[in-house]
Amino acid sequence: MDFVLNINKLFKMFLKIKKIPKVKWSSDKPYNFRPKFSTFFFLCFGLMLFGIGEGLLIVSFAGASPWSVLAQGISINVNLSIGIITFFISVAVLILWIPLRQKPGMGTILNALIVALMIDLCVKFVPTPSSNIYQLFLAIISVIIVGIGGGIYLVSNLGAGPRDGLMIGLQQITNLPIAAVRSFLEISVVSVGWYLGGTVGFGTILFAFGIGPCVAFGLYLVSRIFN
Repeated sequence: MDFVLNINKLFKMFLKIKKIPKVKWSSDKPYNFRPKFSTFFFLCFGLMLFGIGEGLLIVSFAGASPWSVLAQGISINVNLSIGIITFFISVAVLILWIPLRQKPGMGTILNALIVALMIDLCVKFVPTPSSNIYQLFLAIISVIIVGIGGGIYLVSNLGAGPRDGLMIGLQQITNLPIAAVRSFLEISVVSVGWYLGGTVGFGTILFAFGIGPCVAFGLYLVSRIFN
């Protein structure tokens, strides 16, 4: 009974997180191209985990991420490739950073490079699931890894990726918990993508509803370990 109560207390604690925590290796400002080695290390480590998680979701064949579903849905309606639509979505999200007063940094650039590399490595070396149970396992693990990786790289405070920056900006103006803001974003995006004709799998649903709490858990975990 005590164990259940402790788990419930822990769950409530990290779901209430409203700010990106600062630890001893966090950068003082996002626009910092000469960070400490430890800051740079955790930025890259977090992004590697983030990319591995994204790659495992692709390998699981359990459904694309919500933003990929949106890109697919728009692609169907405007007759442009998913890759081009993904690029335009990223640009549009970065433009939204301006009124939200978000600043790019080293992490914004490395996000695209490292995540893309890790996705390619996962697709090349991780075997596709041979059973529904293994498929479900990969999908669940992928969401958890993306969340923890996201928590680590965001705490480095060297600049977020487009979607994470949007999440942080919206959290700052609404003062809602990070888990709630991220979940709202992902569920809204996948809903629009599905309405436009994008394909939704159970992995997509897991990601949309699970990534907010998992990112919050990643932030909580880092703050507990390093503070």
